[in-house]
Amino acid sequence: MSSIEQHPERNVIRVQLAHNVVLKGMTAAQMAELEPLLVVVDCQKGEGLLQQGVHEMEQYFILDGILKRVVSNQEAKEMILRFAHEGEMETSYAAWRLGTPAPYSIVCVTKARVAKLPLRDWVAFIERHPGLKQTFEYEVMHHMSEIMGHTITLHLLDAPGRFKRFMRKHAELFERIPKKELATYLNLSAETLSRLKQRGKI
Repeated sequence: MSSIEQHPERNVIRVQLAHNVVLKGMTAAQMAELEPLLVVVDCQKGEGLLQQGVHEMEQYFILDGILKRVVSNQEAKEMILRFAHEGEMETSYAAWRLGTPAPYSIVCVTKARVAKLPLRDWVAFIERHPGLKQTFEYEVMHHMSEIMGHTITLHLLDAPGRFKRFMRKHAELFERIPKKELATYLNLSAETLSRLKQRGKI
């Protein structure tokens, strides 16, 4: 864990942050204000960033790698809600605003690097910058819409349909996500996923 200023790859990290979907419209002054609040963390595959049920939450900007948002029931059965990769962000902003525990976990699907800060500090920051707050809240709503669309897909489309929809929307992630994870996301068996791929439906 390191501040950006002290990080040996700080120049690369600053470029990555400048291309983040939420931060790319920020002014140099805004970035200079935000940067000291951020810490950079390198994470291993399978490492958890946010634990379902906690109240202490953070805001994550993904610099490298892929994260997943996942919910578990008491029997430890998991449902993957979404994947996010470099240039995107992860958050539990809605739960934080409502004062409720984190409704899902955020876990590294691959080796990953994120820049993070406590959610309370991020909220205080965007309250000072209404344009950025609007961009951020739009992205949060986009995530919710994406998850709703995915959940409906699981109920309404057959296996080939679910696979085709993923390839239409996220083809660039197909070779990067472990097939076991992708099969779980699409509610398929690993064998069915392999068969769909071999049929040339990608």
